Amino acid sequence: MVEAVLIDLFNLPDNLQNNIQGVLHNTLEAIEKHSSMHAPCVYVMCCQRQGSERKGEQEFLHSALKSFQSLNRKLEVVCAQTTAAALYTIKQRLDEKDLSVIKVILPTLRKHLMKVYIDHLFTAVYQFEFEDLQVVSDCENLWISEHQNEGQTLPSQDVARIQSEIQMYLESLPSLKGELTILRSSLIPGDIFLHGFTTRTGGISYIPTLSSCNLFSSSKRRDPQVVVKENLRRLANAAGFNPEAFHRVKVDHANAVCIMGKTEPDNYDGIVTNQKGVTLAAPGADCIPVLFADPVRRACGAAHSGWRGTLLGVSMATVNAMVSEYGCNVKDILVVLGPSVGPCCYKLPHESAKEFHRIDPKCVRLFGSASPYIDIRRATRILLERGGILPENIQDDSVIDQNQNITFCTACHPDKFYSHFRDGTNFGTQIGFISIKD
Repeated sequence: MVEAVLIDLFNLPDNLQNNIQGVLHNTLEAIEKHSSMHAPCVYVMCCQRQGSERKGEQEFLHSALKSFQSLNRKLEVVCAQTTAAALYTIKQRLDEKDLSVIKVILPTLRKHLMKVYIDHLFTAVYQFEFEDLQVVSDCENLWISEHQNEGQTLPSQDVARIQSEIQMYLESLPSLKGELTILRSSLIPGDIFLHGFTTRTGGISYIPTLSSCNLFSSSKRRDPQVVVKENLRRLANAAGFNPEAFHRVKVDHANAVCIMGKTEPDNYDGIVTNQKGVTLAAPGADCIPVLFADPVRRACGAAHSGWRGTLLGVSMATVNAMVSEYGCNVKDILVVLGPSVGPCCYKLPHESAKEFHRIDPKCVRLFGSASPYIDIRRATRILLERGGILPENIQDDSVIDQNQNITFCTACHPDKFYSHFRDGTNFGTQIGFISIKD
């Protein structure tokens, strides 16, 4: 069932610009008369003009809306200078109300343009239906039809223009929740490596569980890739790396490792390189983003280690890749565990907890319970040490000087970090990143 209606009056034909009140009135009337939709919200999208023209137009619009106050719908006019700005504002309204099924009514010539905007600004969480709004100079002849022109596609230059418009608009938005903050380890030498772990501040993501520097987009979440890309651009500017030479692991919750410069696996949770200026990254929203650095051979890596990846040894798999590919000595490799869910909060079913208990009983708390608490960080350290990593070359939450601790519990700090465990399906993601300086 349709949850909202979007009426696109942004780019009306010139001969209708002076009669926008009539167009809007007849559009709403047509919806009421010819459609069985019972949407709780109706958004009217139009172009924002300058000066007295803008003021007069808005008065006309509000006058037209007054005629429909009897409808059990919330009518709102959204005026903006660009389609990207107007549509993103409407997306915010939809997200405030957790609405996902939208009927878009628009002039035929706008449909393919609008689909490109929607593809960029929304994810698969949302469902869109389209109806063509046939407008002619005589507003009495305004009607809605189901006519579709599915075979048409936009020229590449028009798609590029839309992408540029969206990018420019997103770049203009203010950062939310304060300045962008990067946590850095004292173990990794800053003269050789650029690295850090992000927090949730300083981006433009506005949905509460994603706000504000979310760095991962998926079909199951409401943050589109263009917003994540803008957050990454701001991070890159603050950290000093090139976002065009940025490589993130393709999470599979397993132990495959990608060697930069070789054939890329379909999925992998570890990645390594010895190329300068290439930034590697691993996400984490309870799972551990792990960074690896060898200052002797000048190689680095990143890994995503959830409970499954920890048991499968993804961290040592990443170490072994550095040893085999770049001739690293395991005793030279430095390993830093980033923010992740701690044993204070993280539980697993008893059957899964048994695997951690086999690594070391100290990795499990309340082992006799149905859902014991699990310390995936301790398990990671133990497996790394067994693989030959020196204890003093591992930084995690066991550091004596807590001022040096960057392995915070993500679930315990909602102001600083995202947490799938805490926030549910529509959760945000922070990352750990590392590169070799030029």
